[in-house]
Amino acid sequence: MKLIRLRYTRWFNILRDGISRKNPIVVTVLGICSSLAITNKVENAITMGLGVTFVTMMSSAVIAAIRNIIPSKVRMIAYMVIISTLTIAFQLVLAAYLPAINKALGAYVGLIITNCIVMGRAEAFAVKNPVRYSLIDGFASGMGYTFVLLMASVIREILAFGTLFNIQIMPDTFPTWAVMALAPGGFFVISLFVWGIREFIRYYESPEGEVD
Repeated sequence: MKLIRLRYTRWFNILRDGISRKNPIVVTVLGICSSLAITNKVENAITMGLGVTFVTMMSSAVIAAIRNIIPSKVRMIAYMVIISTLTIAFQLVLAAYLPAINKALGAYVGLIITNCIVMGRAEAFAVKNPVRYSLIDGFASGMGYTFVLLMASVIREILAFGTLFNIQIMPDTFPTWAVMALAPGGFFVISLFVWGIREFIRYYESPEGEVD
């Protein structure tokens, strides 16, 4: 019973850290470039979030499963091959079933390969932990990333277009904010989220770089 309790406690801690205390955008400041580019529409944000979550989960699981047989000298190359394969698979599925969203996201789907979140979780967690925990860690990091993208995209789409999921929800007289459709608008909104969530979880950095 104690072992089961400890196991579930660790699962909970991994989920909590990925979504809040070690949120990849808010705390570790990873995946910023894609979050600025694709959060002007909610459907784009959800699709990118799910893609990063899928690739992070599966690549972490594969790396955890073969971590003991990957030579240390080529581990980064091995990570890239695994991540690239999974990203291409996701991109092919997206192109086949959601071509409009795939076109809207453009090159950013392929750039999941270079997303620091995916490589970061592989190197920081998956290579040191078993498959079951690596899957949870990948899911938590992906959901933490998706959460910020989703919240930012809701605000940006409403202000930029007066729509939500491409459905008009604001009156025709609503003055849309063109800047919210551009990267500077995304930077402003995401910065507010970073500040707000860091205040909520009481995450601060001293001038020396130490976390208080």
